[in-house]
Amino acid sequence: MNQETKNCIDCKNEFEIDSGDLVLYEKIGLKIPEQCFFCRIKQYSAFWVFGKFRKGVSNLSGESLITVLPSSPRYPIYTSHEWWGDAWDPMTFGQDYNSSRPFFDQLKELQEKIPRPHQVSSKSTNCDWCDDSWDSKNCYLCRSILKCENTSYGYRIIETKDSFDIVYSFNLQNSYNCLLCYNSFNLNFSENSKDCIDSYFLFDCRNCQNCFMCWNLRNKQYCIRNKQYTKEAYEQELKNIKLDSYENVENLKNELENMLKNEAVHRENFNLKTTNSIGNYMTNCDKCVNVFSWENSQNSRNSLRGLNTKDCIDQLGCWNNEISGDNSCVTGGYEIKHSSWSDGRYSEYIDLCIEVEHCFGCVGLRKKKYCILNKQYEKEEYEILKDKIIKDMEKRGEYGKYLPYSMGICDYNLSNGFVYFPQTTKEEIIKKGGYWSEENLSSKDGISSAKLPDSILDTKPEITSQALICPETHYRFNISQDEYEFHKNKNFALPRIHFDLRILKKVKKITALRGYPYQCIYCSKNINAYYPPEWGYQKIACEDCYKKNIA
Repeated sequence: MNQETKNCIDCKNEFEIDSGDLVLYEKIGLKIPEQCFFCRIKQYSAFWVFGKFRKGVSNLSGESLITVLPSSPRYPIYTSHEWWGDAWDPMTFGQDYNSSRPFFDQLKELQEKIPRPHQVSSKSTNCDWCDDSWDSKNCYLCRSILKCENTSYGYRIIETKDSFDIVYSFNLQNSYNCLLCYNSFNLNFSENSKDCIDSYFLFDCRNCQNCFMCWNLRNKQYCIRNKQYTKEAYEQELKNIKLDSYENVENLKNELENMLKNEAVHRENFNLKTTNSIGNYMTNCDKCVNVFSWENSQNSRNSLRGLNTKDCIDQLGCWNNEISGDNSCVTGGYEIKHSSWSDGRYSEYIDLCIEVEHCFGCVGLRKKKYCILNKQYEKEEYEILKDKIIKDMEKRGEYGKYLPYSMGICDYNLSNGFVYFPQTTKEEIIKKGGYWSEENLSSKDGISSAKLPDSILDTKPEITSQALICPETHYRFNISQDEYEFHKNKNFALPRIHFDLRILKKVKKITALRGYPYQCIYCSKNINAYYPPEWGYQKIACEDCYKKNIA
């Protein structure tokens, strides 16, 4: 098969469909997309919420709940235990197919009748103010967490305990303000570091202990700014570094950023145990192309954030899928297409469906077969009607396209799409039929956090009862009792900006979805690295030279 060059119907930019893409599209039964990779991901993102935590009530029972779903949703919201219970039946909303109307309009009408659970979670305790939490305990204002305890303001973290402000990290304890860090204890203000103890402001360090403001180190102790100290001299120097001062901490953060630009060596990508692949942040992958933040997968392409897929293409937030494509947040899927928040087999255009087979255009079903628009059919009836619907959709230009923006489950500026594409405008989304929150979340009910004492030593526990206003977002937030005690014990300055903005500033470091041409600083080989030029990184190494000189 030959490579094709197309112009994206959304952004109008030219993009390529290579022969590997074409093979998978044919194998899965997908039409060649009319959107570029970025615009496909943007549309999938309309189905993945990154909303503001808010209080609400169940539309079924009136029970109080906490959710990140919109404050004015197009659909009912039930508590999660109500949604999984027997008090309602999604089949009662079944409707006949009307061949005189667009199929997406009918599917949207069905979607708006079906309740959604107030949060995605399982086996978590005291995690009411969290979303997408699994097997976790005593966590607060976290998103996408697994097996975490006593942790707040986390995003995409696993097996993390007694920590605050952690993003995309695994197995941390008693740590603070970390991004892409692993298997560490008392690691603070650090990025891309592993197996470290009692350290601060590290970048790309491995198996280091008692180090401060260091980069690219391996198996070191008692280093400051990559200079070796004796134990006694290190401890004396550390006493002179005032982490209780917010101004001083901000200066140290700026020093770390300058070090990243001018001193640190950056590898061309962060792929580990990955072969024959193109992309970034892949682990244990083979033959994966244009794939980002992905693990344990083979022959998958054009995908962002997932794991355990084989022969899949065009995915966001998917895992445990095979021969599937054009999906957002589909799990455990086999031959699933054009779907969202579902798992099952041999199905298309399903949303919020669990363990279904041979379903087309359904919402909220559980363990059903041969259903269309939530209506039960015999196998033969199902096949005949499905073929007719597909032919009708093809005539209208619908079939093969993803679920429209008008079916997105959240306002786009409160979705994961806005995390990766913050330059997206309201006009762009509204024009596509999507939704945009006009809710003014700013507040004057509190004091500006900029007026807090510079040093935590000059604050009192009563600060936890004071409403604070973020000087950048103007959102209201507070310092929790646990947070205050954590900072007090570490002698760290209190934060000044809203917790969501703190997360988003960290996430920005891993949202680059395109490579840029560079030359290796060691061998001058031309390489493709995932660092936008405006980041200003001066030292980028090819994989081989990085391994020889750093790893």
